[in-house]
Amino acid sequence: MSAETSVPRPRESDVDISDSALFKGLLSEAEFAFAFFTADGKFQRVNDVFTDVVAVPADRLAGRTPAETLTADLNQLITHAVQAVVESDAPVTEGRVRVRTPDGNNQQWSLSFSPVHDAEGELRAVALVGLDVTESRQTEEDLRRSEERYRSLVEAQSQLVWITSPTGAVVEDAPQWRAITGQGLEEYLAHGWLDVVHPEERQQTEEAWREALRGRTMFEWNYRVRTRASGYRHFEVRAVPIIRHGRVVEWVGANTDVTPQREAEEMRGRLTDQLGAAALRTARLQGATAMLAEALTVEQVMQVIVDVGRTALAADRSAVALLDTDRAALKLINGEGVPEASGTAGEEIPLSHSSVMTMAVNSRRPVFAESPESLKAQLLEAGGDEEVLTSYLAHSDERAWVGLPLLAAGRALGALRFSFTRPQKISQEDGVFLEALAGQCALAVERATLFEREHRTAETLQRSLLPDRLPVVKGLVLAQRFRSGSRHVQVGGDWYDAFVLQDGRVAAVVGDVMGKGVKAAAGMGRIRNAMRALALTNPPPAAVLTGLDRVFEATEEEEQVTTLAYMVVEPVTGEGTLALAGHPPPVLVSPQGTAILCDAEPGTPLGWPTSRRQFRFVVPPGHTAVLYSDGLVENRKRGLDAGLAEICSVVTEAPPEVVSSPHMLLDFLVDRMLSGYEQDDDVTALAIHVPPATKSD
Repeated sequence: MSAETSVPRPRESDVDISDSALFKGLLSEAEFAFAFFTADGKFQRVNDVFTDVVAVPADRLAGRTPAETLTADLNQLITHAVQAVVESDAPVTEGRVRVRTPDGNNQQWSLSFSPVHDAEGELRAVALVGLDVTESRQTEEDLRRSEERYRSLVEAQSQLVWITSPTGAVVEDAPQWRAITGQGLEEYLAHGWLDVVHPEERQQTEEAWREALRGRTMFEWNYRVRTRASGYRHFEVRAVPIIRHGRVVEWVGANTDVTPQREAEEMRGRLTDQLGAAALRTARLQGATAMLAEALTVEQVMQVIVDVGRTALAADRSAVALLDTDRAALKLINGEGVPEASGTAGEEIPLSHSSVMTMAVNSRRPVFAESPESLKAQLLEAGGDEEVLTSYLAHSDERAWVGLPLLAAGRALGALRFSFTRPQKISQEDGVFLEALAGQCALAVERATLFEREHRTAETLQRSLLPDRLPVVKGLVLAQRFRSGSRHVQVGGDWYDAFVLQDGRVAAVVGDVMGKGVKAAAGMGRIRNAMRALALTNPPPAAVLTGLDRVFEATEEEEQVTTLAYMVVEPVTGEGTLALAGHPPPVLVSPQGTAILCDAEPGTPLGWPTSRRQFRFVVPPGHTAVLYSDGLVENRKRGLDAGLAEICSVVTEAPPEVVSSPHMLLDFLVDRMLSGYEQDDDVTALAIHVPPATKSD
C-alpha cells in the first residue's frame, strides 16, 4: 500500500455565475439602481432600487420605452444616454441627476450607461447603473458653503491670511496681502511679510516673531505696513502654530487692518486733548476773572496780569501800558516787561513808535508774532525802522510776542504785552482765550481807574475835613493817630476833632460814619461841621448830641449809622463831662500803666430817638484819656468785648516812657492792637493828656 503524495486541489464553488438565479439575486440585493435596455431603447430588466426611484413597477416597465413610462425629464435623459451608447458603443456618464421621490424629496443620483456585448462582440443591451449621491453631494455643498462663509468672514473683517513653514519661511502665496502691499510673488516668497513692515518697527517685530517660533506660542503684534500707495497702515497680526503629532507643520497668520480704529483713537485723543485744553483755558480765564474782580487799583490789576501771564500763558515777560490820549503815547506801568524800552516803569512809548503794544492799540486788534521773522515783518509793515528792529532782535532773547489792546466800549485804554523766550505757536483757540482775557483786563483797568479817581476825591475830602493840627493849650497835651484800613480801597467815615470853647475848655471828639467812599466822607463832614456849631453855641455834651440827633434826622438817610464819643475837659485839672452815641468807651491810662474803661452808658447812634445823657469824666494830672474808633479794638477775628479787654491788657505792657507820652502811647496802642490781624477798617485815636502838676504850679 503506497501513500498518495499529490497536492490537494481547492474546493470548487457549487455556484454557476452564469446562473440566472444568481444574477437575479445580485440585482435584488444591490444598493445600486440597475436597468437594462434593448438596442432599440426598451426596458429589458430592472431591479427594485430602480423601480423605487422612478416609482413605476417592473412589470409596467418591461418591453416599454422610457417615453411610455417615465417622467419627461427622466425619459429625455435616459433616452438620449441609451441612444448615445448604441451609436458610440462607449459608456456614457451623467454625473448629477436630480430625481424627485414619491414622498416629494429630491435626490441626487450619478448614472452610468455601458454597452453589454455577447460572445461574438455584438451589442446585446445597454446597462444603467445608478448611485445615490445625495449625502455626498450635501457634504460637498456644506464644505463649499463653509469655505465661502469663512472666506466672506475673512474679507468682511479685512483680514489677510498667510501661511509659513515651521521655520517661518513663506511657502505659499497670499494674493490679498500682495494686493495691499504691492509685492510681487517672487519678492513675497523671497522676503516675506517682514519686508514691508515699517523700518522703525521691523526689528522689534522680527524679534517677537522669532521668539514665537522658538516657543511655539501664539504670535500677537501690532505694526505699520507699507502699502502699494507708499503710505503706511496699521495692522494687528495673530499667528498660531499648526501642530500634528507633537510637531509644528506650519504657521497660519491673519493680519487685520486696524487703521480706521487707530485713526479714530487718535482723533478721540486729539479731541480729548482739545477739550482738556479748552477746559483748562476756561478755568484759567475764570481764575483770572476772579482775581481781576478783587483787584481795585491799577497796580493790583497789573500784578494780576503779570501773574496770569506767568501761570496761564507761561510767558517769560508781561507788561501793561495805559493810553495817554493827550500825549498820544502809552505810559508803561511795569517797564521791566518791555526789554526794548530803555527806561523804567513810567516811560512813555509814542503811538508813532512801532512796537507790539502800539500796533495793537492803533489797529484795535491783537498782534500775534510767533517768531522773530513774523514780528519783523509785521512791524516793518506798520512803518518800523528796519535797522532798529534788526538790532533789537539780534540782542533780545525773546522769540515770540503777543500784543493785546485794552478796549472798553470800543475805546482804547492801553495794551498788554506778553513775550516768550522760545517760538510760540498761537492757535485759534489760544487767540480766542487771549482776546477774552484782554476784555476782562480792560474792564478791570477801567474799574480800577474810576476807583482810584473816586478814592483820591474821597481821600481829599476826608483829609480836608480833618483838622490840620490840634490846638495847643497850656495844661493839656493832645495827640492823634489816623491809619486808613482801606489801603487802596475806598476811604471811610472815621474822623476826629478838637477845639477850644469860649470858656477855655477843650472839646474833643472821635466819630465814625459807617460806610465807604465819597458818601461816607461827605456824611462825616456834615456831622463834624454841625457838631462844631452846636458845641460853640451850647457846649454840654448832652445838649450837643441832642442837637445832632435833630440834624441827623433832617439831613441823613435813615439807614446811615453814625457813632461818636464827645467830651469837654478843663485844662490843668482834667475835670470834664462825656457823652457817648453808640461809641466804644474811652480808656483812662494812669501814670503807673493801668487802664480803666469808662463805664458811662454807651447810648445809641445818632438819629435814634432817645434821651441823651452826659457823665462826669475826670482826667487826673499825669493821666491820659484815649478816645478811639471801633477799628482799633474790633475786626473780623476779634469781637468788641475781646478787643476792649485786650486794649487794657496792652496798656499794662507799655514801658513808663511810653505811658508818660501821649504820642508814643498812641503809636504803641495802634501797633500792638493791630499786630497779627488784617486791618479791614480805619483806625482813629485821640489822646487827651493832663500833665502832672509841678512844684511851681
